[in-house]
Amino acid sequence: MSARTIEWIETQRLICERLRRAHELELVTLLRDPRVASTTWPRPEGPTVSELSVNLAAKLEHWDRHGFGMWLLRDRATDAIVGRGGLQRTHATGDDEIEVGWTIVPTRWGEGLATEMALLAVDVAFDDLNLQSIIAFALPDNVASRRVMEKAGFVYERDIMYVELPHVLYRRTRDRG
Repeated sequence: MSARTIEWIETQRLICERLRRAHELELVTLLRDPRVASTTWPRPEGPTVSELSVNLAAKLEHWDRHGFGMWLLRDRATDAIVGRGGLQRTHATGDDEIEVGWTIVPTRWGEGLATEMALLAVDVAFDDLNLQSIIAFALPDNVASRRVMEKAGFVYERDIMYVELPHVLYRRTRDRG
């Protein structure tokens, strides 16, 4: 097993590796799935391949600029992609904050993989990055993501508008752990 770095972390069931351009085809398959796009994309028709390529470029630049970002999530037992998740800067609240975000392949929903990744991201945020506060948000009817937030110790703070859609905002602070 390799040494732990923010760019490559293993959990009980996941390999979390820094996003790379080589992940693009796997990410397009994940993020264009209509079940996924309905919770992650602001338009009903979902993202185009071109939009996802631009999105990936932004995620790669985020890693270069900030030294942390989204991971590609793989199943440790099979090496298959199971999602994308991690930490990233956002202005969803109007302030510069760090969010924990996740997307899991629909065939693996309900297995606790998002919670496992969210708990890892909380540890990285507070232990490695020495942050004081992190947020997570979702569409109000995304009950599964709201459960993940609560299991990872986030507390509902308020409703917000993000990408012209209503969202629920949750927050976790270092002293709340």
